[in-house]
Amino acid sequence: MFRPKLPTMPQPTGQVTPPAVVEPTTITPGTSASTPIPAPVAGPARPTVQLTPGTALALVGGGTAVVLVVGAVLVSMLLAVAVTAASVAVCAVVLRSLLASQHRR
Repeated sequence: MFRPKLPTMPQPTGQVTPPAVVEPTTITPGTSASTPIPAPVAGPARPTVQLTPGTALALVGGGTAVVLVVGAVLVSMLLAVAVTAASVAVCAVVLRSLLASQHRR
């Protein structure tokens, strides 16, 4: 019951290709290659980006929008932390006053 069952390896199905035969080649020292290595061909030059006033204005507007959104998110997170800290401080003051009033009685 607690012994693991090992799967059996199934026999291969379909056609099995025989391994390719690699014939060794002989290298004789002192001989150079008969064909010279061709120089790499330079690809077409990349087109330069033309920055028109319209695209520059769009880039500036997009960057401004991103900065405003990120700033709003950071300010809202800071405000959430400040509100949480203030509420915890108020709770601490209330608990302290309640515990102090119990000791006086």
